[in-house]
Amino acid sequence: MTNTRLVEGSAPAFEGRLTRQGVSRREFLKFCGLMAGTLALPARYAGRIAYALETAVRPPVVWLNFQDCTADTESFLRASQPDVDDLLLDILSLNYHETVMVPSGRMSVKSLEDTVRDYAGQYVCVVEGSIPTGDGGVYCGIGGRTALSIAQEVCSQALATLAVGTCAWEGGLAAAVPNPTGAVGVKDAVPGLATLINLPGCPVNVANLTATIVHFLTFQQWPETDGAGRPLFAYGEEIHEECPRHDHYEHDEFVQEWGDAAHRQGWCLFQMGCRGPDTKHNCPSVKWNDGTEWPIGAGHGCLGCSEQRFWDRHSPFYVPGDDD
Repeated sequence: MTNTRLVEGSAPAFEGRLTRQGVSRREFLKFCGLMAGTLALPARYAGRIAYALETAVRPPVVWLNFQDCTADTESFLRASQPDVDDLLLDILSLNYHETVMVPSGRMSVKSLEDTVRDYAGQYVCVVEGSIPTGDGGVYCGIGGRTALSIAQEVCSQALATLAVGTCAWEGGLAAAVPNPTGAVGVKDAVPGLATLINLPGCPVNVANLTATIVHFLTFQQWPETDGAGRPLFAYGEEIHEECPRHDHYEHDEFVQEWGDAAHRQGWCLFQMGCRGPDTKHNCPSVKWNDGTEWPIGAGHGCLGCSEQRFWDRHSPFYVPGDDD
């Protein structure tokens, strides 16, 4: 998994690999359509996305795991349309990821070092987990180095850094008061990065991570972001506005107790602590678990996990209240 050369693909070769892996042309085009929809692009862009994926250079990717629960990796491993095998083999060149890579020990460190050296300015760095800065960063170490020093070296030489999950974005749960390890997100651990894309959520939705990379491969530029560095296609609209329970909110029809008649009838969860009105995320349209469901659809309020300091600002989670 080291020293993988940047190779431009061809449509016949790409299709052949997909066929051998049991992915039909129809399934591939369905995926391209899904990506167009996730990126809020007209359906006609599915063809352009397909061509880009068939011919684009596979970017080397290094995935750094720091102070985390591995939920973002779990989300990635549950990717579908295509599944994770196709993502690894045909869209990305995943050169380093501690959880899924074959090498271990010193050889795993070599995989990272080789990529940073050989592809400086060409690889994509994905960061999962917060980065402790307290006491010189001693609270998280890999291969005898602190997470802080690794992040500063690897992110600063990357083509772009994608901070996946709320912890990598701004510290997440590890940074909750009193934050004993001095946990921060990438933007504070490695300030001044030329390209930093933040994909918060607890965990990141793999559809948004995939769509971000597909956008780059298709248009040779990263998606437009908001003031917090979040892609507008995923974080441009409030959950509240797209929520299927929104009409009940407008008619003052609220759930008062879990399991009551209003809850069973799908009324608004605002008075049960739902933070949908204060949260920007495309959960209502992209959903989770292969696009089958999402928390509000399952009867649970939104916790606002893609918003800054959600753990502190939105706690206690099951009572309505002012954000600040």
